[in-house]
Amino acid sequence: MTAATMRVRRATIEDLGALRPMWEAMHLPSVTLEPRLTEFQIVENPDGQVVGGIGFQIAGHQGHLHNEAFTDFGIADASRDLLWKRIQTLAANHGILRVWMRESTPFWAQLGFKVATEEDLQRLPAAWNTEGPPWFTLQLKDEVAISAVEKELAMFMTASKRHSERTMEQLRVLKTTALVVAIIFSLIAFGAAFYLLLKRPDLLHLNR
Repeated sequence: MTAATMRVRRATIEDLGALRPMWEAMHLPSVTLEPRLTEFQIVENPDGQVVGGIGFQIAGHQGHLHNEAFTDFGIADASRDLLWKRIQTLAANHGILRVWMRESTPFWAQLGFKVATEEDLQRLPAAWNTEGPPWFTLQLKDEVAISAVEKELAMFMTASKRHSERTMEQLRVLKTTALVVAIIFSLIAFGAAFYLLLKRPDLLHLNR
């Protein structure tokens, strides 16, 4: 069985019956993983049977590959190849900058996963920073450059918002000023007309 004859998709509740035995055979915490079923991407053979899967948890711009399991490790690398292509698509769709995992198999090392340095670990979401095997990580995009762009964008948006607020405030002042001026001119005109009528009441009878 090759990667060309298998397919990858997101796990559904119907897949629990196939995933649970795999998790248990690999001594993975199935009770803990079952509520997180929607994190898993699975591999099916040509007969539609689930033969492998891996979890992909997302936190902000960070992704966590976890708890991979296979029915037959003879097809593990072919399955991993398909799963990784799927993960790359998900990572691109969710703006993932870095992927983390605790698997140390050669396949993942060949993709570029390396032992996380102290500097790398500063980016690890606190919720994932639990005791266990060493962390391996792979940077997908330049985090420093993207962070700088995001800061610039945030500053631009803030400046634009402030400029818009100032413009709106100026418009409100102009509107209020125009209304006051209009009222004053109306009062002056009314007063002038009233004064003229007082002085020349005959103006009311000119057309008679």
